[in-house]
Amino acid sequence: MTWGVELWDQYDNLGAHTQRGIDFLDKYGQFIKDRCSIEGEYASKLRRLVKNYQPKKKEEEDYQFSSCKAFLHMLNEVGDMAGQHELIAENMTTQIVKEINNLVKEFKDERKRHLHEGSKLQAQLQASLAHLDKAKKAYEKAFREAEKAQENFSKADADLNLSRAEVEKARTLSVMKNQTCEDCKTEYANQLQKTNELQRQHYSTTLPKVFQQLQDMDERRITFIQNFIKLSADIQRHVFPIVNKCLDGIVKASETVDPKQDSRLVIERFKSGFSPPEDYPFEDLSNLKNSEGNTSLHSVPSFKAETIKGTITAGKLKKRGGIFGIFSSNKHHIDETKEDYSDLPPNQRKKKLTQKIEHIQNQIQQETAARDGLIKMKLVYEQNPAMGDPLSVEGQLTESGHKLEKLQVELQKFQNYLSEAEHMTLTPTSHKKDRNSLSEDSLSRSASDSSVNNPNNNKILVSNTPPQANGPESGISTSHTSIPEVDVYADAEEFDNIEEENVDFDLEPLPVLGTARALYPFDAQSEGSIPMEEGEEFEVVELDQGDGWTRVRRGDVQEGFVPTTYLQCFLYNNC
Repeated sequence: MTWGVELWDQYDNLGAHTQRGIDFLDKYGQFIKDRCSIEGEYASKLRRLVKNYQPKKKEEEDYQFSSCKAFLHMLNEVGDMAGQHELIAENMTTQIVKEINNLVKEFKDERKRHLHEGSKLQAQLQASLAHLDKAKKAYEKAFREAEKAQENFSKADADLNLSRAEVEKARTLSVMKNQTCEDCKTEYANQLQKTNELQRQHYSTTLPKVFQQLQDMDERRITFIQNFIKLSADIQRHVFPIVNKCLDGIVKASETVDPKQDSRLVIERFKSGFSPPEDYPFEDLSNLKNSEGNTSLHSVPSFKAETIKGTITAGKLKKRGGIFGIFSSNKHHIDETKEDYSDLPPNQRKKKLTQKIEHIQNQIQQETAARDGLIKMKLVYEQNPAMGDPLSVEGQLTESGHKLEKLQVELQKFQNYLSEAEHMTLTPTSHKKDRNSLSEDSLSRSASDSSVNNPNNNKILVSNTPPQANGPESGISTSHTSIPEVDVYADAEEFDNIEEENVDFDLEPLPVLGTARALYPFDAQSEGSIPMEEGEEFEVVELDQGDGWTRVRRGDVQEGFVPTTYLQCFLYNNC
């Protein structure tokens, strides 16, 4: 069934219907646009929520607990879910909203063109009908005039009183009128034939063709709406697997929560290492009164005098207010920065010393790697003088040797601190006799003195052979064969000048900074370097530090140094 056959006389209704259909398509596009706005706003609010609950710098220490880590992982998954909602909004905007806007404009132009063609056909039919009506009226008028002229001629011919000339005039007029009537009749017949043919073509061919085009346009519009509804569902369905993965990640994060491990972390963080105090002995006042030389009773022990930072009692101490609080706070800051961490409880002190030793070992490893690179560069310069002067790196090698010696001395010093802390059992009962006069500062100082001073001569005797650093040391010879005894207090300023950096104590693989391709073949002749073939691809893990060598990684297995001039590097934007 087609509109051209069934609705041949519904031109105006079809025009109104197609306009309502285009308006509905535009309305559906506005609905998708509003939904995209809601999806984008929801994603934006989710991201803002995640950002607001991200841990602050002062809260980072608390995020060592499994519950906090699980919450942080959940925030990341929620952020990923927000990204999926943004993807829904973006895809619907590009694939549906823009397409609907283009289709609405296209359908409006097409409808206007078809209706204009239909109006033109309607006007042609109306014009033909008007000509037919005009020809019919002219024929009717001529027919009446011819009949009247024939009647007048008959009367004149029967009237004997009229002359021959008058009778002939009436006959001539009658003949003329009959001829005019015949001409009008012929014109009417021709126009009638043309009008009937045009009307037949209009309602059987031309106008149905226009209506069929309107029907096709409207069916395409409906098909597009059907496809857009399916597409909107598919766009949302495509993100469901990722959203499900995010939800699975949240569930997996919840499974990583370990209450026992969190409790152990609390113990590790706050454990002081002290032994619980012993029972107080009973003091018989009668014996004290009878004893010679005792004129006064012993005072009640003061618990605040022997508090150590990090214990429960220390947390109850009130800060001194007023102008004196300035000096007390400054003194507190000085105590916290003691080199041997003797102001901390034993367990916390050992923890800090261990971290300090790991930090120094990391510095030794970095300095050793740098010195190894200088030695390799010197060897390359010696083999190929055109690349540089070998004497130019002598000063850097000497300076690197001095730095390594200082770091070795620093490492030995803190290892001694750690050894003293591990063998020291500092308990409140061990100082019961001096409880009344013991103060926090004196206790910290005594712990510091006991851990630093040597019973013989207050000096630390460092081994003549420095400990091997974590890293390649092949072919490295120092300018000093032994290290003399070092006075820790005399060289305190020198050790304090060593810059301390905040480093990550976990030994992780170096991050990839970019990629590189070998321009020339290289045959590794020294330890720490790796051979390469022309055109071979690598990952750059350490840039040239001015020594002419770049550290690269082959796959995930082998790392080593190669000449920088032999490489073509492609670094990432963030490097």
